[in-house]
Amino acid sequence: MKTLIITEKPSVARNLCTALGIEDKENHKGYIEGDDKIVSWCFGHLIELAEPSAYGEQYKKWTYESLPVLPGTWQYEIKEDTKEQFELLKSLMNRDDVTELVEATDAGREGEAIFRLVYEMAGCRKPFMRLWISSMEEDAIRDGFNNLKPGSDYDDLYSSARCRQEADWLVGINGTRLFTTLYGKKLKVGRVQTPTLAMLVDREAEIGRFRKEPYYNVHIIADGIDALTKPIKDKAAAEELSGKCDQKDAEVVSINREDKTIAAPKLYDLTSLQRDANRFFGFTAKQTLDYTQSLYEKRLVTYPRTDSRYLSDDMKETAEKVLSCCSTILGFLKIEEGNADYSGILNSKKVSDHHAIIPTTEIGNLSQDEIPETEMKILTLVAVRLACAVSEKHCYTSLKAVLNCEGETFTMSGKTVTENGWKALEDAFRDHYKITGNEKEQTLPDLKEGQIIRSVKSKVVESFTKPPKHYTEDSLLSAMERAGSDEMAEDVERKGLGTPATRADIIEKLVHDGYVRREKKQMIPTDDGIRLITVLPEIVRSAKLTAEWENKLSLIAKGEADPESFMDGIEKMIRDLVQTYHAVSDEQKAVFGIPERKVLGKCPRCGSDVALGKYGAYCTKKCGMRVGKAMGKELSEEQIAKLLQGERILVRGIKSKKGKTYDAYLTPKGISNFSYKDKNGQEISGFQFDYHMEFQD
Repeated sequence: MKTLIITEKPSVARNLCTALGIEDKENHKGYIEGDDKIVSWCFGHLIELAEPSAYGEQYKKWTYESLPVLPGTWQYEIKEDTKEQFELLKSLMNRDDVTELVEATDAGREGEAIFRLVYEMAGCRKPFMRLWISSMEEDAIRDGFNNLKPGSDYDDLYSSARCRQEADWLVGINGTRLFTTLYGKKLKVGRVQTPTLAMLVDREAEIGRFRKEPYYNVHIIADGIDALTKPIKDKAAAEELSGKCDQKDAEVVSINREDKTIAAPKLYDLTSLQRDANRFFGFTAKQTLDYTQSLYEKRLVTYPRTDSRYLSDDMKETAEKVLSCCSTILGFLKIEEGNADYSGILNSKKVSDHHAIIPTTEIGNLSQDEIPETEMKILTLVAVRLACAVSEKHCYTSLKAVLNCEGETFTMSGKTVTENGWKALEDAFRDHYKITGNEKEQTLPDLKEGQIIRSVKSKVVESFTKPPKHYTEDSLLSAMERAGSDEMAEDVERKGLGTPATRADIIEKLVHDGYVRREKKQMIPTDDGIRLITVLPEIVRSAKLTAEWENKLSLIAKGEADPESFMDGIEKMIRDLVQTYHAVSDEQKAVFGIPERKVLGKCPRCGSDVALGKYGAYCTKKCGMRVGKAMGKELSEEQIAKLLQGERILVRGIKSKKGKTYDAYLTPKGISNFSYKDKNGQEISGFQFDYHMEFQD
């Protein structure tokens, strides 16, 4: 009799086999079979919710009359590109010699859904146990298999996963179809992505409304002293004061010294890691997740999709061993023996499914040229954060001096570091990667109360009020994490938009759909994104409502909320939305006004119109046919129209590979496909004309 173990990815399956000593002597395709265990895998999600058309003919076309789409019984379908693997898993599950299963997909909400849907679609009824681990280290894997949990312990987690999936489908399908049919342009709506886009658009509106205004500070300057007034709006008044104080004496009225500390930072959860990786290295949230997931599968860091920033109380010895290994591999990461304090990172009450992200002891065996530079940066970041988190506080003395000159108050401030503490490690990290941007604090001279500063110089400095900053991925992730928090109780389980595991995909989807663009580190809503948020109602855009849903999903996962009640609430919201928004005026539709297309002819591949667009002629059915260039030369509207009618055209200035220029008549003689990679390595393919060429005399 055998146990079937199902993982989320092939790489994880191989790690499990290594840890458990499972060898495949027959080199099976799609699975590994040992003496008493079989290990196979999914490729992420093999199964997805069915399209609306599966629920009836009326849903094949996008019409207002067919809304809302509310499936009575949910249907699923196997993804086309994963059918072969699903059939393999189904056959393995139903083998007579397989008596039990182990669910070894990623230990989280999505991992639970991946296994359960395969299990249900395969019609399997055999008992299964759950592997729940936070590290791919061999010891952790073996310990996990020695402490398998009944699969039923995670039924509530699966209910939460199903509710999340179904809620996203209902909001996305109905919202997208509703507003697309109303406005005559495809408008994509999502449970999490729309409120996220709304935050970006609101910030853009704040920036657009902003009007900079000048203000002035009067400075008095002497050796080591640069004190200034509060902002003055009137330039003439500032210049008058400056003239009054120039070459006059100033008196030190008071000096305030205050000892302050900055506690060591917490360990990383996924969101805080993504934020720092964006700030330090410019990585997108998706890139950081991918790099960290790869490190996890290489057994170098613990489970990445976590929202905890603590370790459990019993992990002190583990943290000590890991930190020792980190110091071995990262030469700049030095902590004096006996100075590490682990009490601030151990708190079992703040660890739910997974603890914070830390390296594993495997880092001690790593040669830095074994992994890509990008992954090494993430690994270093995680190691440095562990070292900082157990280091001493950063201590400094804050100084504020108040001076009086000709009856006006001037102030200056600075600080003196007394104990660098954990910041010494962060500084070493910055130096290692040549990261600039550390703020420089002014150091005050040794002043005393009552001291007279003779013959100060004075000047006026003009400054301007500054607009709100554009979101970066760092600040956007923070805003998503905090969204709705101000309007929710402190004891709410989970606040914000999405989860640490899903926020990166939400951002990427907004970029892919053309609603947001990246400009260096900034995230800027496009015109289409701004128009979309302009026409959508508050209930769809609301961060507060979506944050409340996220909290309920978390409570469902803990067995503290009813899944049916949650879904009833979503369905009611959808019904109300469709009933409320049943028509829009021509003026409202004009927001998405599209200039009338100039049709140049019919596509020779599919017969659809070829129209003139912003970037040249294109097939309106988007079949891949290109009619914009010939032999490297841009074609005029008249030339394109003639080609589409099968006529020959004269093209001047064609260049040969050797650089010779010539003119030729081109006559279309059919079409062929093409494929090449652009400068970014992206695969570009489509169809183009073939030509018969006659050189012009």
